[in-house]
Amino acid sequence: VSKTGAEGTVLDEAKNINKSLSALGNVISALADGNKSHIPYRDSKLTRILQESLGGNARTTIVICCSP
Repeated sequence: VSKTGAEGTVLDEAKNINKSLSALGNVISALADGNKSHIPYRDSKLTRILQESLGGNARTTIVICCSP
């Protein structure tokens, strides 16, 4: 936060984005570990939306472009 200077709604939006990306990482990690019985799709709206694309026999490629 000190580097970006984000405040107010911008800071809240950044927190929500980071939370969703963290939940996505948890889902992908759980899917990669084949012996987990619970996949945490319900942890964020993003993972709920992507549930059909990520689970089962689906093969998914995610391309992310991040810039400062």
